[in-house]
Amino acid sequence: MGNPFSPHIAFMIGPVPISMAVVTTWGIIVLLALLCWLSCRKLQINAGRWQSVLEILITGIDDQITQIIDENKVRFFPLIATLFIFICLANLIDIVPGLSSPTAVLETTAALAVITFFSVHYVGIKSKGLLGYLKSFTEPNIILLPFTILSQITRTFSMMVRLFGNMMSGQFLMGIILAFVGLLVPIPLMILHVLISILQAYIFTILATVFIAAAIAEDNKGD
Repeated sequence: MGNPFSPHIAFMIGPVPISMAVVTTWGIIVLLALLCWLSCRKLQINAGRWQSVLEILITGIDDQITQIIDENKVRFFPLIATLFIFICLANLIDIVPGLSSPTAVLETTAALAVITFFSVHYVGIKSKGLLGYLKSFTEPNIILLPFTILSQITRTFSMMVRLFGNMMSGQFLMGIILAFVGLLVPIPLMILHVLISILQAYIFTILATVFIAAAIAEDNKGD
């Protein structure tokens, strides 16, 4: 695995370098779009195996959101579900020989954290109005405003570094073990990697959900 702070460049578009992480990310996006289109073409009341798997996945995500955001959860389901499914697949893509997880590169986790950051503030403003949302930053005392702003930045940075650190270190460790041991222990290692990948996607998504719930908390109380 290359240096995660200096991503491998796949090709150039004029003066703009395109890294392998970007190529893999767009590949995952295309794959998910294709799977969604194929899966939703012929939905049936009597679900087949694939539709049953999708229903279990969607119901599980919906239940997790409900535990945090009870009111108006439908508004946020597409974002939260997309984050979880994308991060899961991005974390697990390195199981495919020749591919590397884009979430093991800092630029990808930074992009995901920034998307979450702006999404949280967008729904906060949409729920409370610009002035009402800005006012919430001064509660319970305006003296806390600098700390509130700092917390918004640090928690976003924390999400970025946590996902990157766990996936990068896991991929690095797997490479070392396979280099020394070869193919003697691939199955237990792969199982552990799958569990960690799903867990990291879950943690990132739950944090995003909690931040959204906090941004609209006052709006929900008024419902």
